[in-house]
Amino acid sequence: MPWEYSDKTKELFSAAVQGEKDAHLGEISEPDGVGSHGSIACGDALTFTFRVERDANPLKDIIVEARYLTFGCTSAIASSEALCRIIESKRYTPIDALKITNKDIVEFVGGLPEQKIHCSVMGAEALQAAVFDWAKKRNVDLTSLGIDIHPQEQQEGKIICNCFGLSESYIRRKIRELNLRTIPEIIGSIKAGGACAMCQNKQGGLQDILDEIWGNEKIQQSTRDFSLRILNDNSAEKNLSQSTSAQLQSSNANHADGNSPFKFFKQIEKLIDDKIRPLLQQDGGDLELIDIKDKTIYVALQGACSGCAGAGQTIKYMVEDLLKENVDNGIRVIQV
Repeated sequence: MPWEYSDKTKELFSAAVQGEKDAHLGEISEPDGVGSHGSIACGDALTFTFRVERDANPLKDIIVEARYLTFGCTSAIASSEALCRIIESKRYTPIDALKITNKDIVEFVGGLPEQKIHCSVMGAEALQAAVFDWAKKRNVDLTSLGIDIHPQEQQEGKIICNCFGLSESYIRRKIRELNLRTIPEIIGSIKAGGACAMCQNKQGGLQDILDEIWGNEKIQQSTRDFSLRILNDNSAEKNLSQSTSAQLQSSNANHADGNSPFKFFKQIEKLIDDKIRPLLQQDGGDLELIDIKDKTIYVALQGACSGCAGAGQTIKYMVEDLLKENVDNGIRVIQV
């Protein structure tokens, strides 16, 4: 079944996409602060801008307007909308706004599925980047105030997660900040390790970092089991079925929601044609539906997308997420 979102999350998302008067989707011309986080290749990207009411003392500047442009799922847009509303409701200074955490965003939207927590983290990171930009423009020395926003963290240091370009220093900081204890928690919060899974158990990878940070305490066995399952799933891609028609005639028992295999197939086909393919075509790409086996969807990227370095992330964090949200949460998409 699709993701289960709170009424507040759905309300915020609806207000944004329908362009309601109190929504904040958009961007500010000549903003006082602008910050971005994520990338379209990874499935989620956010650019956050704000405008301040200036004071002679820049530390007393007040954020009076906030806007965002978000490429992502329902939770990503709702979290971005929540961030803007939180900021504008209390007339924060840019420095005070740094106190807003991803937990505040999650609470504002009425909770998020565990697999979608990274959407709230994305908003908090974009806010930090925007405050750093404001500080440069207003000649505010953040270091002297005891504030370290790590503006170059993603560009500097050893890259641990190549799929999402996440550095060791960033991963270590987020593990501590968010009290992440297992690999599934890391994936849910910052996505690291959630694509090819190669960084999970390699030397110096996510598990080693967890062991080091938390004093080599015993991490839940479920973490190891999760890693093995992901790796086994990846190896299964070598055994693809080419019999879509046969699958459509299979037993309805494979579809717990009561949908017939034919209806399930048509839902997938319609969503790909109506939403996914148009998004890919905007960047010169395309998608072909190859086969459906139970709830595993086999697709092939075409055009510009076929040779893109972020193809795997596009499949998992754009195509798969949209299908899960709109059709069935048990769907898995494999590129062939």
